[in-house]
Order: sequence, then structure tokens, then C-alpha cells
Amino acid sequence: MKSLRRSLAAFAALCLLSAAAFAADASGNWTWTQPARGGQGEPRVSTLTLAAKDGKLTGKLTAPGRGGDPVATEISNAMVKDDTVSFSVEREFNGNKMVSKYSGKLAGDTITGEVEAPGRDGATAKREWVAKRAK
Repeated sequence: MKSLRRSLAAFAALCLLSAAAFAADASGNWTWTQPARGGQGEPRVSTLTLAAKDGKLTGKLTAPGRGGDPVATEISNAMVKDDTVSFSVEREFNGNKMVSKYSGKLAGDTITGEVEAPGRDGATAKREWVAKRAK
């Protein structure tokens, strides 16, 4: 009976280690492009740097600011679970705070998801984003 328990415990530990080995790794640099404001001009390139360590996800998002210069912002409420990545980005403009909530599915070197951000007149705007891991 003891050997059966030990065998089951060893099998369970092996399954957990295998699951961890095949868990999605969100660490790295990710980039994506979106149309310029108003649809005119050069597309806006965003870069997301993620680091997963000890079950925590941290990082920063660098995107063009209103003047076109890159602005780096730390992400918050970040997590990766199985193949799902989510985080928030809080920005301030003219004393107004705006929070954008990103979520997506990680498959290899691609994250495909949706971002929810404040829109006009208090409405929530949603748009898709597809990020590729930079190599």
C-alpha cells in the first residue's frame, strides 16, 4: 500500500513538472503595429517587454506619445495563466487618468487579444491587438 501511494505521489509530481514545462512563456519583447491617429501618417509601433518569474508577470509598454516620442509605462495587474496573458496600463494626460486593459492568448511567438480603453463620451472602446515576439 505504501509503494502504491509513493508511486501515485511520484506520478502526480511528474505531471505537475510536465505541465510547468509546457506552460506558455510570455517573457521577452513583443511588438505590434496599429494605424496612426486619424488613419493618416506612419503606423504606430508598440513594444511590450515582459518578464515572468516566480509566478509573477512584470513589464513595460513603450508606445508613441502624443508628440510622437516613445513613452514607456510600467504595466500593472499582470498575470499569465496557462496560455492567457493580461495586464493593465495606466496613463495620465492633462490630469486625467486612463486605464487600458489588455488580454490575449499566447501561442508560440504570437499573442492575439483585445484591449479595452476609454473611448469618447465615457464609452469603452475595444480593439484587437496581435503582438509578435521579437527575435
